[in-house]
Amino acid sequence: MNEIINILKEKKSIPLDKFINIALYNKKFGYYMKKNPFGKEGDFITAPMISNLFGEMIAIWCVSFWESVGKPSKILLVELGPGDGSLCKNLLKTFKQFKNFYNSLEINLLETSDKLKLLQKAKINNKKVKWVKNINNINRGPIIFLGNEFFDALPIKQIYKRKKLFFEKYVALSNDNRKIKFLHKKANDSLVKNIQNLNLISKGNTIEYPVEAIKFLKGISKKINKFDGGLLIFDYGYKIKKNQDTMQSVAKHRYLDLFSNPGHSDITSHINFRLFQKILKKNNLNVKKIANQNEFLKKMGILERANILSKKMTFKEKANMFYRLKRLLDPKEMGHLFKVIFAQKKNKNFSLGF
Repeated sequence: MNEIINILKEKKSIPLDKFINIALYNKKFGYYMKKNPFGKEGDFITAPMISNLFGEMIAIWCVSFWESVGKPSKILLVELGPGDGSLCKNLLKTFKQFKNFYNSLEINLLETSDKLKLLQKAKINNKKVKWVKNINNINRGPIIFLGNEFFDALPIKQIYKRKKLFFEKYVALSNDNRKIKFLHKKANDSLVKNIQNLNLISKGNTIEYPVEAIKFLKGISKKINKFDGGLLIFDYGYKIKKNQDTMQSVAKHRYLDLFSNPGHSDITSHINFRLFQKILKKNNLNVKKIANQNEFLKKMGILERANILSKKMTFKEKANMFYRLKRLLDPKEMGHLFKVIFAQKKNKNFSLGF
C-alpha cells in the first residue's frame, strides 16, 4: 500500500489500467509477484482445484482437437497464466493415457511471476513443460492456447459516460495523501474513437475497455493464423451488451473495497464475451458460439465419467466428488457465470463441447 501511495505522490494521478498493472504485476510488490493467492489458505479457488475432472475433460478436448488437425507429430499447448499448476498437472495425468498424442506434445506455461513459477515447478516435474514470459517467443505450431481465469486479471480502462461526454477513470490520492480515490478526466479523442469503433457504448454509464486482453487476443490470433491451432478460454463474464462496473477485489475469499489493500488483494473484472468474439473474428478466426461452463463440461461427458468413477468409490468419496461437480456445473455457482469460447483458424470447423 505504501509503495503505491509513493508512486501516486510522484505521478499525481494514473489511469485505472496502470494502477491495476502496478497493484497486480509490479515486480517488487505486485500481488501476483509475491504470494500464492490460490487455495483455501489463499484468496480464491479455481475450477482445476475444485475437481480433477475439469482438467480431465479439457485433456480429452485437446486430444480430440489434435486428431482433428491430422494428428501432427508436434503439437504445442500454451497455458496462459497457469496459476498454481493444478490444471497442467491434471492435464498431463490424462495425456499420458494417449501415447501418440503425449509423444507429440510440448507444453509452454506463460508466467510472469517468479513466485508462481516456483510453485508450478514444485507441482509439475516433466521435461515436456517449459516456461515462457512472452507469447512472441512461440514460433511453431500447431498451438492450442488455453486460458482458465487468465483474461479477468488483465488491466482494463474504465470510461464514465455522462450525457454525450466521456471521462476516463484515473486513480489519485486524497488531499491528505493517505487514501486512494477515483478521479475523472476528460477522455482523449483516440480513446473515445476506440470504444466507438468497438461498439462498446450502450445502456449504463461505465464502459469497460479491456486494453490488455485485446492485445493478447490479437497476438494469439496472429500465431494461430501463422501456425494453425486454436484458443480455448474459460472465464466469468457476460454475453448481454451492457455498460457496467464489474471490477472487484478479493482477499481471503471475501470481496473488499478496491483501494483498501492494493498489492495484497486480487483485482479482476468480468469478461465481455461478445467483444472477445468480435475481436477474434476481426482477426480472421472462426469462433464457435459462446457456451456456459455447465453446457461445455456436460457435452464433454463429465457426468458420465463421474458415474463410472463412482462405482469404485466409498459413499463419502462419491458424495465429495458430486459436491465438487455441483460447484462447477450448478447455474447458481460456476455453471452459468463461467463461459467458454473457442476460436480456430478460418477454414477449420472443430466444434466438440459447443
